[in-house]
Amino acid sequence: MSGHGHGSGSGLNLTLKIWRQKNAGTPGGLVSYQAHGISPDMSFLEMLDIVNEQLAERGEEPVAFDHDCREGICGMCSLVINGNPHGPDSATTTCQLHMRRFKDGDVITIEPWRAKPFPVIRDLVVDRSAFDRIQAKGGFVSVNTGGTPDANATPIAKHEADLSMDAAQCIGCGACVAACKNASAMLFVGAKVSQYLHLPQGQPERYRRVLAMVAQHDAEGFGGCTNYQECEAACPKEISVRVIAEMNRDFLRATLIGTEL
Repeated sequence: MSGHGHGSGSGLNLTLKIWRQKNAGTPGGLVSYQAHGISPDMSFLEMLDIVNEQLAERGEEPVAFDHDCREGICGMCSLVINGNPHGPDSATTTCQLHMRRFKDGDVITIEPWRAKPFPVIRDLVVDRSAFDRIQAKGGFVSVNTGGTPDANATPIAKHEADLSMDAAQCIGCGACVAACKNASAMLFVGAKVSQYLHLPQGQPERYRRVLAMVAQHDAEGFGGCTNYQECEAACPKEISVRVIAEMNRDFLRATLIGTEL
């Protein structure tokens, strides 16, 4: 533990107000902890690692939080930091937020995503399987069996490919839901719909996909979109609300066409 630079002699001294909750059926609350000697070069999750080491040394229960890649790719580091999903920096996941963003003596409040469809598993960890169920309803394309076609055999206009790739950047973290006053996941659903509708491979299920995914979104208990665009502002991958407009357009078309699920 010598390499972490704990101790009060150098680094940042912070007060952390961390949400502690045993499980979804138990009331939770904010608990204050002191973090001393935190290096400005640490990531936010590394800082929490240090706090957990100190808690373990004292025989206290470490804080549960989600993490995996720590490279801004997986979307698991879902924390609301001082009221902002993923913290104060735009286009940044929690794992890529560095402690230099904070000042010595700061009070930092750390909470889980707040949405009924994301029940708390423990402390800062929420169950985001609702996203998996939405994606399972339409996140696939039909492919004829047989030999693998050449990658260049199906021409796709660059503009369309770019729009698809922009939407495909969504990592399913749920920051859009945490930022939305309605706990709407329309940015997530829109991204998954838009990712396919700009590609020829996505056309066979195009209208069934949007109807099925929106229906699952509503069944999970997410709210409706009222165009506040907080989702776009909070998204670490800067997904544009354009994808919601595209989803709404295809949803209307699918409804008029009468496509069956």
